[in-house]
Amino acid sequence: MSPLARAADALLEASVVGGFSRIGISVRSRLLPEFSDGSRPAAAGRVAVVTGATSGIGLAAATELARRGWSVYFLARSRDRAERAVAEIGSAAGGDLVGYGLADLEDQDSVRAFARGFRRAHDRLDVLVHAAGAIHPRFGVNHAGIERTVAGQLVTPFLLTKLLFPPLLAAAPSRVITVSSGGMYSQRLDPATLEMTPAGYRGVVAYARVKRAQVVLSREWARRIDPADVAFHAMHPGWADTPGIAAALPRFRWAARPILRTPEQGADTIVWLATAAPERLGSGCFWHDRRPRSEYRLPWTREDDPAAARHLWESIDRAAGS
Repeated sequence: MSPLARAADALLEASVVGGFSRIGISVRSRLLPEFSDGSRPAAAGRVAVVTGATSGIGLAAATELARRGWSVYFLARSRDRAERAVAEIGSAAGGDLVGYGLADLEDQDSVRAFARGFRRAHDRLDVLVHAAGAIHPRFGVNHAGIERTVAGQLVTPFLLTKLLFPPLLAAAPSRVITVSSGGMYSQRLDPATLEMTPAGYRGVVAYARVKRAQVVLSREWARRIDPADVAFHAMHPGWADTPGIAAALPRFRWAARPILRTPEQGADTIVWLATAAPERLGSGCFWHDRRPRSEYRLPWTREDDPAAARHLWESIDRAAGS
């Protein structure tokens, strides 16, 4: 990478607004070598499962993978929304490379049923993308008594990864990609206080804490699993104009709309991580705009306990069940 490209990338990363907005990906796509190397493995026969694929960044990632010839399967709560997504993804792919299963990501039993159905129909899975995410403005719990943000964005993704491990191993070297958020930079991992209570609940804080935990959990998966079998990657998409942002953060969207990324720009690194040669990626990194990034911007957000990642793993594993 040239000194100019390195300096520009570092300046964008330090500025936050420049790096997270459409300005960042526009500049980086012109300067960084990761954007100019078009080599990628053949797509024939490759299979991806994408959560959160009925709208926003998840839909954009699923659509682009299908356009490149991947078979794409996704989870959806609503049959109507799923059918609309199938039509959109299928139209872009020009074929029938897309399917779905009905599942509620805040319900472990629902996720178990999806995994059973997928494994009956497919013996391999090349990429699992955890892209589902929502900011809940009010406190709530699922049927197991787990706060909804933790349930839907930590517990059930962990469970789904475990349940789909056999087809992931069959496609080795496969990969699991977790879509976090730049909001996680504001929070420190503390497994003891990760799950917020009704008293003082704030949806944006609950979301940011879980997004921090997603990154730590992805790193812990990578520590435990040989990347020759399954590699684990976490990324953040920057600030993208999605239905979720419009619903949860309308004032932010109004103020930042001129510089918000499109969903496709937000999904760019997901697709790149799914399709790049595995030897280029390793395992356990945190990515933004096709480059590994630091997990910390503020010194007080580093974990106090060196065993925090292990404690998080153990608590989420218990909550997920078998």
